[in-house]
Amino acid sequence: MAGVKDVRAAVDSARAARHERGVGTILFLDEVHRFNKAQQDAFLPFVEDGTFVFIGATTENPSFELNNALLSRARIYTLKSLGVPEIRTLLERALRDERGLGPLHLEIATTLLDELAAAADGDARRALNLLETASDLAEPEGAGMRVDGEVVAAVVAGGYRRFDKQGDLFYEQISALHKSVRGSDPDAALYWFARMLDGGCDPRYVARRLVRMASEDIGNADPRALHLALDTAEVYERLGSPEGELALAQAVVFLACAPKSNALYVALGRAMDDVRKYGTLEVPVHLRNAPTSLMRGLGYGKEYRYDHDERGAHAEGQTYFPDTMGAPIYYEPSPRGLEIKIAERLAELRKVKR
Repeated sequence: MAGVKDVRAAVDSARAARHERGVGTILFLDEVHRFNKAQQDAFLPFVEDGTFVFIGATTENPSFELNNALLSRARIYTLKSLGVPEIRTLLERALRDERGLGPLHLEIATTLLDELAAAADGDARRALNLLETASDLAEPEGAGMRVDGEVVAAVVAGGYRRFDKQGDLFYEQISALHKSVRGSDPDAALYWFARMLDGGCDPRYVARRLVRMASEDIGNADPRALHLALDTAEVYERLGSPEGELALAQAVVFLACAPKSNALYVALGRAMDDVRKYGTLEVPVHLRNAPTSLMRGLGYGKEYRYDHDERGAHAEGQTYFPDTMGAPIYYEPSPRGLEIKIAERLAELRKVKR
């Protein structure tokens, strides 16, 4: 809820502390990504002159959410998820601490603590909430309370895995799925696909990415991949969840097992580079249509040879690039799948052209 006015007030307080008492100041801002560019810029001069030590905390990726100017003056510390041993230690402290569950004299086996820690999926706050819920369901035993396996099973039922829609973890997992498909590992691809479904990802998003994978990483090595990806998206629209998810899994496995080629991806990139390099070159006159007498009078299409009327349905020697470009080669088929045959055919055509 803070704003630039609050920053100025903090600056005045920090200056007073330094000049009057010789005391330094730390300014800690939680959820720093909620500050807009102007608000973030307000920190810069005071960070630079040492008015205060600035510490910002965020659950978002600072590369995307913070100004480069502020980032360049800061050191980034990445906080990792806690493991089961660390969370178990926190739970044990909560059981002993008088400010926590200590007064209850709660008894719970270490193995059950591990179950709670694992169910928390790296989130200490969730682990403590699970333990507190378990304590509410505990049975009296002697001078204290006891949590058994049935209570823990009931508490952890319906647990969730961490998944931040549109956040870092979201994009990390779709990247892992894409790379597993590209790497021809259907098992890993299925795992990441299942992780995304479990986290609540919209299956339509996965379907769109599968279409992209089919073109980028398989292409003409197996053109069926693109058809299957599109069919899968339609199947999901018809069936919805959970039935449609099986069709998505089928596409994931097919794409992972299919022969791979990025020849089209590379070829398009090369062509786009030349478009930017050469600018707006004129279309050769023989390739232009001539629907009017004026165009025919200008010679549009006059020297064009209709390929189907030529031997082998190929007009030998006819060029199709702008006159000043020559004949660059963009598409080089891979030695895999259908592109083996495509390469043989192109080799024949290019030999004739030469």
